[in-house]
Amino acid sequence: MNPNGINIPGLKFRESGNFLLIAGPCVVESEDIVFTTADKINQLSEKYEIPFVFKSSYRKANRSHAGSFTGIGDIKALEILGRIRDHFSVPVITDIHNPGEAGIAAEYTDILQIPAFLCRQSDLLAAAAMTGKWINIKKGQFLSGSSMRFAVDKVRNSGNNNIMVTERGNMFGYQDLVVDFRNIPAMQDIGVPVIMDITHSLQQPNQETGISGGKPDLIETIGKAAISVGADGIFIETHPDPASAKSDGANMLKLDKLEDLLIKLSAIRKTINSF
Repeated sequence: MNPNGINIPGLKFRESGNFLLIAGPCVVESEDIVFTTADKINQLSEKYEIPFVFKSSYRKANRSHAGSFTGIGDIKALEILGRIRDHFSVPVITDIHNPGEAGIAAEYTDILQIPAFLCRQSDLLAAAAMTGKWINIKKGQFLSGSSMRFAVDKVRNSGNNNIMVTERGNMFGYQDLVVDFRNIPAMQDIGVPVIMDITHSLQQPNQETGISGGKPDLIETIGKAAISVGADGIFIETHPDPASAKSDGANMLKLDKLEDLLIKLSAIRKTINSF
């Protein structure tokens, strides 16, 4: 499996042989931040011929602390994502959290993402599938890679075969995650492209402060390992100033560091393709 077989409408550079890049800020904080980030990633996508999907959540429904930022308003945020798609001519992905959101989000985006904690929700998977959009199912932190076949089957049984799955680590104790890279080929055996969520895999959830921590210094390590074992794509949350981000700032990649990472990962991908 590789990006050449990921026929997402509007996806550029499918024939380049490079990995699929899903990237953007965690959540739509403002139109300025979203456009600044999308512009930079799009430039890098064109420079290095990397298939690119812009990512940002229009709302964050899964937050530890009741007072945490959840969004600027659903329709306002979705409209911004729609403008990103039109302005840069790139596909857009966003999370949905309940069946009623699927049809609304599908009007503005090209891919609907099922959050890891919700990957077993049958009604949610079916509603997403019925839109006909591409579906990215994040593997639950409590599941093995091979067990994701049941989530994939729920989408297929609803008549939609446009499916990706994303590895994002497994819980290790109460406040850490580890990545079992055996999950990448295990999920590819299900017959779907597999994306490696580099930044969420480095979260340190369930902190006593109610705000997740992270280990962004290991982003390059996880990325190199994922490409080396054959991941079809990578998922990176990035922000111009993670320290001021309103969600997941502790594990996001600073935007000005993205190019160096993509250069290294593209070189590894080229080597892998030569075998």
